[in-house]
Amino acid sequence: MTAGILSSIHTPADVHALSAQQLRDLCFEIRTTLLDYGRKHGGHIGSNLGVVELTVALHRVFNSPHDRFIFDVSHQSYVHKMLTGRAEAYLDESRFGEVTGFTNPLESEHDSFVLGHTGTSISLACGLAKTRDMQRAATGESAIGNVVAIIGDGSLSSAIAFEGLNNAAEQGGNLIIIVNDNEMSIAEDFGGMYGQLAKLRASDGTAELNLFKAFGLDYRYVEQGNDVDTLVEVLNEVKGIDHPIVVHIHTTKGLGFDDGEESNNGSDGCNQTNPQPHAGKCEANHWQDPEASLGKPLDARKYYGEMAMASLERRFSNEPGLVVISPATPGSNGITRDFRERAGAHYVDTGITEEHAAAFAAGIAKAGGRPVLATSAT
Repeated sequence: MTAGILSSIHTPADVHALSAQQLRDLCFEIRTTLLDYGRKHGGHIGSNLGVVELTVALHRVFNSPHDRFIFDVSHQSYVHKMLTGRAEAYLDESRFGEVTGFTNPLESEHDSFVLGHTGTSISLACGLAKTRDMQRAATGESAIGNVVAIIGDGSLSSAIAFEGLNNAAEQGGNLIIIVNDNEMSIAEDFGGMYGQLAKLRASDGTAELNLFKAFGLDYRYVEQGNDVDTLVEVLNEVKGIDHPIVVHIHTTKGLGFDDGEESNNGSDGCNQTNPQPHAGKCEANHWQDPEASLGKPLDARKYYGEMAMASLERRFSNEPGLVVISPATPGSNGITRDFRERAGAHYVDTGITEEHAAAFAAGIAKAGGRPVLATSAT
């Protein structure tokens, strides 16, 4: 590895100037930096480890901020920040607090939106692309080039993501939707569409049932989603495309995270004996909280959430209609893996579907059941 590449990256133009080998070395250095940053400062580590190669490839191929990137949720934008002039905020411990955990236009012209929730990237991208196309129709030019939405498979269960896909197919024009498929949200993915995504992965993208093509969208599948050379090649092929396309890439969440280390976040479900092959299936690598390793208590939401679940569990045998509902992120609310397994039918994870979860709960209540809805809404 060539030392110090990351510290020399001040703009995306610096990424363009690297050799192919330096690009691979940069990915290794970024992954090492993320792991060190996570141990010392905390943050969303697993999600960022999974998109190292993708983000490097995006900045290699496209020209931000003329080309616009919209990271869904944007908790996986740390690498993007490193490559757009903010690397020292991850390299220098004295500067760790200089950047936020999500994209933020106040930090950089390379961040289009302040994002902290799921499913919105495609809709936002449609808006950017629509205005760009209208400007070009009127004047022949626009300050906006390619528009690229990067959305995780877990966010696809959000209703607004489907609404965005529907709009994109009708709108037409240049719009690249990258589906980062790491087979998981924070906990596992839930919902019928994930079986279809699995079939697409198993068939190298050729399965007859394809939910993206069903919308009328063009589609490409990339199995090697953590290979920077492959991603650069594919992104070069779709750059400048004149119609919406979904690029479905298969990645490993938490790639490089050593499951044998202490997770330091109080989450469960992490295989503590086998290393990297299980990283993508581990809740504990999603978020790291160094303070937990210092003997400080976990946050109140988890602490009181676990107490609430313990109280509810004692009622299951006498209340067949009692159902705990979590629209994803169960661990954030103290709903541990052990509790989920013991709860059986008394627990339902609807995926990232807050609207559906609330309506689902209303249906249970109308039928005489007792729903308990645990959300992560602020």
